[in-house]
Amino acid sequence: MDKERTRLLRQMEKLARCRVNDAVKLAFLGESELERIDELDLTPLTEFRRSDKGGAEVRLVDRAAVLRLLIELSAGQEDQRAVEFFQAWEGRAEEREEI
Repeated sequence: MDKERTRLLRQMEKLARCRVNDAVKLAFLGESELERIDELDLTPLTEFRRSDKGGAEVRLVDRAAVLRLLIELSAGQEDQRAVEFFQAWEGRAEEREEI
């Protein structure tokens, strides 16, 4: 059970950190480029719609909700790991604000 919990927490960390570039690329793929879909990392994608007029709607995972859940689930031995994760996350956010 502990092994499974650790695996799930790592997957949530990956989800909270994943980039959305490929999900955005999906919205701009033309019909002639659809074979490229298998190359895209669509991990953060929760919903995708394309209208008949060519518009696209992309919905992504709510990272704030994932982070809140990670905090709730990180207990005991995972506390230090969670603290390190969030410190790194905050540092990365500060770096982006400086740019």
